[in-house]
Amino acid sequence: MPAANANICKARASNMPVHVKNTCETANAMRGMTVKRATAYLKNIINRKECVPFKKFRGGIGRCAQAKNFNTTIGRWPQKSAKYLLDLLQNAVSNAEYAGLDCDLLYVYHIQVNSAPLGRRRTYRAHGVINPYMRHPCHFEMVLTEKAA
Repeated sequence: MPAANANICKARASNMPVHVKNTCETANAMRGMTVKRATAYLKNIINRKECVPFKKFRGGIGRCAQAKNFNTTIGRWPQKSAKYLLDLLQNAVSNAEYAGLDCDLLYVYHIQVNSAPLGRRRTYRAHGVINPYMRHPCHFEMVLTEKAA
């Protein structure tokens, strides 16, 4: 754990219009990575070169061969989540440059995804029935810190 006066930088986003479960799995996969590796990983997700292993929210998800790299069989390529996390990572790196940190030594120390308030709409069904049509946005935050060289 970094000290209270350690070289850290933060970035956070609120009410982002991406699914909280996909974003949570993507964030868990990139925790502990260096900034360079995390950027490459997120770009590989967008290009479907590497998958995101789904370990917590696994219900109804198919298997993929790329998940073998993470010792599981279940994986997906949540591109929208990867794009938003890539933007957040670039924002955190920009904050680090402004603070005078060495960007080559940075790694993802902390990343957290929380559920935001639900967006409520409705859909009209047969026989006069109305059902909810919910949106599941999320908040996320990231802390980068320098590895001890």
